[in-house]
Amino acid sequence: MSLINPLSSQSPLSTQGTSGQGIAPASSSGASANSSTTTQTQTTGNPFLDGIRLPEESSIPEAKSQELTQEDFFSLLSQQLSMQDPFKPVDNDQMIAQMASFSTVDGITKLNEEIVNLNTVMTSSQALQASGLVGQKVLIPSDTGHISAEDPSLKGIISTPEAIDTITVRIEDEKGQLVKTYTVDGSAGGNIDIAWDGLDKNGEPVTSGNYSIKASGRVDGESQDLAVSTYAHVTSVSLGTASTGAILNLRGIGGIKLGDVLAVSET
Repeated sequence: MSLINPLSSQSPLSTQGTSGQGIAPASSSGASANSSTTTQTQTTGNPFLDGIRLPEESSIPEAKSQELTQEDFFSLLSQQLSMQDPFKPVDNDQMIAQMASFSTVDGITKLNEEIVNLNTVMTSSQALQASGLVGQKVLIPSDTGHISAEDPSLKGIISTPEAIDTITVRIEDEKGQLVKTYTVDGSAGGNIDIAWDGLDKNGEPVTSGNYSIKASGRVDGESQDLAVSTYAHVTSVSLGTASTGAILNLRGIGGIKLGDVLAVSET
């Protein structure tokens, strides 16, 4: 006679029951699988590829302004008032002084911005007005002028401190070599107009280039060099900057500030 374990007879049923109950975990596992599938739509499953994958959103925060605005000031002021000692409150005059100081600084900042904008507008307006000088000649504080086929002669002004009977004029090339010498009458004093026809001492036209006009005369019994200004042809105008203003481009010489021009001539 053999004994039968009553639990062993129930083991098939228990196994079936366990299997039956295992269906529910299977559905739960299916849900996990779906959840895993949903996650895999955002990742590849490869740690290396996921590490180098570009982020969907930029992780770099936007640059914030470092300037203290009026809202920040009042926020700090509110915090200061809320944290103050009730037995030693902040003096009203001190608080008003702080508000006035901040308003003053804010106003100065806005004024600086307006001045910069005004300088830009004035520079553009100045360049527009200076464009009317294109094609004309301007007197510049320099003794160097340009000789070319378009301008075969050179004109200028000699400034004298007093009346001088005879003024000696010397024409020199870029190397400082003497090209021609002649004299002019300076008895009228003041500004004496001079002109050079572009011919050397032999009466031959000189080559194109820059030439200097040197002048000297006897002042108080001693020979003295005199200031010379020359006329130059304006070919174009540059806008320049707010500090320099409009720039006049002169033929063969270069640029000069509009404010440095001494006079304007048609020829």
